[in-house]
Amino acid sequence: MGLCYTVGGKPVLSALKYFFYRLLTLAITLIGLVTLIFILIRSIPGDPARVLAGMMASEEDVNLIREQLGLNQPIYIQYFIYLKNLFTLNLGISFRTDSPVINEIFARLPNTLLLAVTSTCTAVIFGIPLGVIAASKKGGKLDFLLSTFSIAGISLPIYWLGLILILIFSVELRILPAGGSGTPMHLILPTLTIALYLMAFIVKITKASVIDSMEKNYVITAKSKGLSERTILYKHVLKNALIPVVTIIGLQFGALLGGAVITETIFAWPGLGRLIVDSINSRDYPMVQGSIFIFALLYALVNLATDILYTFIDPRVRLK
Repeated sequence: MGLCYTVGGKPVLSALKYFFYRLLTLAITLIGLVTLIFILIRSIPGDPARVLAGMMASEEDVNLIREQLGLNQPIYIQYFIYLKNLFTLNLGISFRTDSPVINEIFARLPNTLLLAVTSTCTAVIFGIPLGVIAASKKGGKLDFLLSTFSIAGISLPIYWLGLILILIFSVELRILPAGGSGTPMHLILPTLTIALYLMAFIVKITKASVIDSMEKNYVITAKSKGLSERTILYKHVLKNALIPVVTIIGLQFGALLGGAVITETIFAWPGLGRLIVDSINSRDYPMVQGSIFIFALLYALVNLATDILYTFIDPRVRLK
């Protein structure tokens, strides 16, 4: 028998068909997204040719730059050229730096990946155990403290948290740099800022999911067999409770791959977030389109990986 995608032991879709179906959905989503990006970027007020030429430039100079950039062609011609170039990852030349967009993106991407991975790993390592503890101590003082932390972490603006951390560790204590990159010390504050915010989500979702799973029939059956609370919690409940937690982690990690814009700006971290902001301010169409396309591609791939991961952690959804 071939590979089958099953739910509750009943075959629903072959694994191969399911995989190709997700790839087709991914392709359609990306095409729709790049089309929307193309339209929105060109709806931003301001003329990039005028920005590049300078406010004192003559209309003739502005028209010359517009022709060099291809902005004088009909909008549908610009669109089809843009789609054709995407298939070869030819994202164009930056209006601002006059260098290939793909090179600029790949120069910033490692910094964004580093920040995303360290922040997510830190949040997961502490968030899931704290969520399980809060659920197991439901109604107690520890649960109250962890729930308060979770609500506060979700509610506090991330830019405020970043500035407070700079004030404490950089201005008052002077033990960590306030911004920039280049050493592991520069990574600590931006990582901590994002990790605290993400950890608050993970604690809240983990607690709610574990409490919900504890009320299922299989838990009652396990208790009737004399299994200890610890065994039931960590061997049976936690695995079933991880689906919503993995969903949150996948979504947040995918968003971080696009650049944590606020955090990168506050800490002067040279990632994709800052690149997109700088490009929007300078009306650098190719850079904005290219950066968001790469972000969308990474985000979609992370979501695909998250869907596949479900089959390994949920006993009701399994590849056989």
